[in-house]
Amino acid sequence: MMWKILIIDDDFQVLEGMKKAIPWASIDAELVGEASDGAEGLEMVQQTEPDIIITDIYMPVMNGLEMIEKLREANFPGELIILSGYTDFQYARQALRLQVSDYLSKPVTIQELETVLTKVIKELEAKEIKKIEQEEIKRRLLLYEPFGQQEWLKSVMTGTFHKSAVAASIPPSEQAYWLHRSHLVMGIELMSTVRTANLSLIDWNLFRFALANIIREVLAEDWPESDFIELHSHHAAIMFHIDDTIPMETALDRIRSIGNRIADCVLTYLKLTIRLGLGQMKASWLEISDSTEEAFLDLLQQTVTTPQGKLASVSSELAIRPIKFYQELAEAIVYSKEETAAQIVEAYIRQIQSMSTITPAYLQYLCTELWTIFAYSLYSVSIVLDELFPDMNLSAEIVQIQTPEQLQQWLQHKIHVIATSRHWNENSKHKDVVEFMIQYAHDHYAEEIGLEDMSKQLYLSRNYLNQIFKKATGETFTNYLIQVRMKKAQTLLAEGNYLIYEISEKVGYKNVPYFSSIFKKYTGVSPSEVGKSGL
Repeated sequence: MMWKILIIDDDFQVLEGMKKAIPWASIDAELVGEASDGAEGLEMVQQTEPDIIITDIYMPVMNGLEMIEKLREANFPGELIILSGYTDFQYARQALRLQVSDYLSKPVTIQELETVLTKVIKELEAKEIKKIEQEEIKRRLLLYEPFGQQEWLKSVMTGTFHKSAVAASIPPSEQAYWLHRSHLVMGIELMSTVRTANLSLIDWNLFRFALANIIREVLAEDWPESDFIELHSHHAAIMFHIDDTIPMETALDRIRSIGNRIADCVLTYLKLTIRLGLGQMKASWLEISDSTEEAFLDLLQQTVTTPQGKLASVSSELAIRPIKFYQELAEAIVYSKEETAAQIVEAYIRQIQSMSTITPAYLQYLCTELWTIFAYSLYSVSIVLDELFPDMNLSAEIVQIQTPEQLQQWLQHKIHVIATSRHWNENSKHKDVVEFMIQYAHDHYAEEIGLEDMSKQLYLSRNYLNQIFKKATGETFTNYLIQVRMKKAQTLLAEGNYLIYEISEKVGYKNVPYFSSIFKKYTGVSPSEVGKSGL
């Protein structure tokens, strides 16, 4: 980078002498202009945008100090050096007030000039580095803003947000949206079937992505004022934000209808079954997590029953808040916080111990749920849970759990094994990178993307990114992207609303024959065969 210098002096000999005296090459600088008074100098500043201005004080039309004042008013970002025959203290004091970089008295030696310019250029370099860092921080904040928003929504839905930050949680621009509506949560459970029983986690992840796409498309059409949040492995939820002018029964009827439409679409396009649970409507956004717990208790009562045919009452079960417990424990596991995880488990077990209606069936259901959550959470940081427990018989262990104390011992042992895994520290630091790459593939599959794009976004080499992505997912990024595109293509073909060449473009392929060959290689049938069969 060449630093641009502008010289302003009404003495022609001084101008020529400065041009010869400044060691342009050694300080990486160039002369971009010269002027003979302050007014002309202001014009040259606009034309040349210099980094450094060297100016005399006493000049016709407009003196140097008047010019500097105007530059400061205009927020001139460069550095200013005064070179003047006046040594009067009044001038020097005014120059200090205007925050000039240096005040040199004529005549000046070549060495003095080089020293001052070198110092000023170092200051400019420091400013430039700070500016680049600030721009990078801003870029990264914008880049990760969607992730931050999703985490905030998840914390509101699960009740894990910090109470001390509640007042500042909602941006002013969104306060009307959140504060003047009622809210209701629908819990979603993706049911395990023969088709999903032996899926790898990467395939399970693709199913979740397809499910999320369907739900978001239905919500965009039927209830745009809503938020879809993925939770733990086979669980997700929808926050419905309800205008207070809509009667409650009308809103509930519409929401149930939307739930039925989502379930039908998932069954039609993915051949998967989901189960839905509804929470109660809440007047305040601070109570959304209560609606979440009610929704998942509704799901739980559809799943686990006691010998008498029912679980404990809604009010009792709600007190132990399993969704909040799941979320907090999953986060502690992901970040290898063994002590925190133990405290979360202990607090939850104490709540369970105080309840006379908790049954072994419910405790065993908790074990199954938590094991699934552990597996999915660890997968996101490149840990395969089954590899940490190669000889474990999960079903046999779960059957043995009859009391809350046994559940606590079981959980603490598993958490200790996970947290002390020698591979943990190395793998957990890759979590954010892999998550970003996965999300990027899902968000930009219709574009021409590859590891080169990831490398520029994350400032890591292509080879390194490929290694950690493959270690985390078992696939190269390229293969993963193809899988995402093919899943989306299958969904679009099943909808029957597009021609094959349109679908090819929508999933990132301009060459239709190439798309068809990739599709057949991936699915075993050609796109036209899928269209004819309606699969």
